[in-house]
Amino acid sequence: MEVYVLFYLPIGYHPGHEAFWYPHAQDRRGSGSLSFKNLPAKSFGELFPSYLSYRFESMFSNGPEYETRRARPFVPPDVTLKQVHDAVPKHLLRPSERLSLSYVIRDVCFCIALFKIAASIEPWSQNGFCGILGTRWQIWLVKAGLWMVYWWFQGLVWAGMFCLGHDAGHGTLFKSKRVNNTIGFLLHTFLLIPYFAWRSTHHAHHKAVASIERDENYVPHLREYYNLPEEKKARAADYAEIFEETPIWTLVRVLIMQGFGWWLYLTTNAMGSRMYPPGTNHFQPSSPLFKDKERPYIMLSNVGLVFMTTMLTIFTRRFGFAAFLAYYFIPYISADLLEVMFTYLHHSDPTIPHYRKEEWSFLRGAAATVDRPLLGWMGRFFLHNISHDHVAHHFFVGAPFYNGPEITQAVRNVLGEHYNFDSTNTFYALWRSFTECLFVEDEGGIVFYKNRSGQAARQVHESALSAIREKGWDPAEQDGLSPEVDGASRQ
Repeated sequence: MEVYVLFYLPIGYHPGHEAFWYPHAQDRRGSGSLSFKNLPAKSFGELFPSYLSYRFESMFSNGPEYETRRARPFVPPDVTLKQVHDAVPKHLLRPSERLSLSYVIRDVCFCIALFKIAASIEPWSQNGFCGILGTRWQIWLVKAGLWMVYWWFQGLVWAGMFCLGHDAGHGTLFKSKRVNNTIGFLLHTFLLIPYFAWRSTHHAHHKAVASIERDENYVPHLREYYNLPEEKKARAADYAEIFEETPIWTLVRVLIMQGFGWWLYLTTNAMGSRMYPPGTNHFQPSSPLFKDKERPYIMLSNVGLVFMTTMLTIFTRRFGFAAFLAYYFIPYISADLLEVMFTYLHHSDPTIPHYRKEEWSFLRGAAATVDRPLLGWMGRFFLHNISHDHVAHHFFVGAPFYNGPEITQAVRNVLGEHYNFDSTNTFYALWRSFTECLFVEDEGGIVFYKNRSGQAARQVHESALSAIREKGWDPAEQDGLSPEVDGASRQ
């Protein structure tokens, strides 16, 4: 007799227990159904504590894919963009407007339903949750638990709405550009995001992913930023003077980045491209971030933010500041934390390269990101594959997200070892990237992040890179596509 138990597993393998359980229909980026075998020999009571121990240990360790990648000297991919595009059936690149609309309606309905549930918490608590609970502490405990459930799931839904607005900004939900921009504008404005300003710089990011000179998001700091001595002269004490800190202060800085990083980027261009002057922001229509034809839309974004802020002010005056915090602000912060986390982890990883102009190509940049099973099934369901299929998104920015899993499989088959996946626990990966992705060298065509000891997790395979150059590597040839496909790929 088999006993089936459902668990979310970021990895479909548990060393040491091969004889007693195995995954069925396991997707390495999703969940699987586990069958515990030979229970007479190993009872569930004996096996389950070991499983829990393994799960706890795996929360604070690198995924096997990460370790494999770190141990392998880096060689840039030599496949062509045409090979990648030829591997993907063209019907996967076209949106289903009915399906896209269903996702938008679904998320809006989730949002409204959660608002309704939140509004019912206080009335439910006043009658002891239909008389089920009698003591005050029981009522308080259940009430607090329901609010936390609301904050978490409303944050997930709003992060998902951000993702839908993101896809609308790429024109992948509907065939009409006007409809896409209307949906994206409404969703992002509700979340206090300047839609058209974000859309402009985000498109620029897609055209220059992992480029030290031209990328728009999470551009690495250079050695010179910290006034460190050059690599050959730097000593351990030089690095310690700059980077040494207590784990508690590191945690505080992580929380600051998660909580305020998005608004620091919008208002000061923090971690953005260094080609812009100080004071560059996403709200000033005359900002150098934008082209002349985009400036009227930047003003429209600002009008939307003023309108939403006015609505929140009216709400607060009518229902009180506590209601504003409970219904909007806390889930807003929850969504903001998720958005910063997954966008940061897409492109900040010790094993992923950044390129200077002499080594950059569109294909190399698109491959320089990581797929992660962020939040497991919740990430798939609520966040619309934003992290599970991010590599595919950079190769096919015009493809709808719901075709991401199939596109990912095709891309992975072409890229081979150059496809990057990491099953490391999301929160541990965030801590790892924050503490190890500190700076890159001032020189070098291909560079990796260095940690607080001035060491990189991965090295370039120089002889293999030289062989690629000797063969006459040409970025234009590697990125060559037909004009119509080329435009769709890099919009």
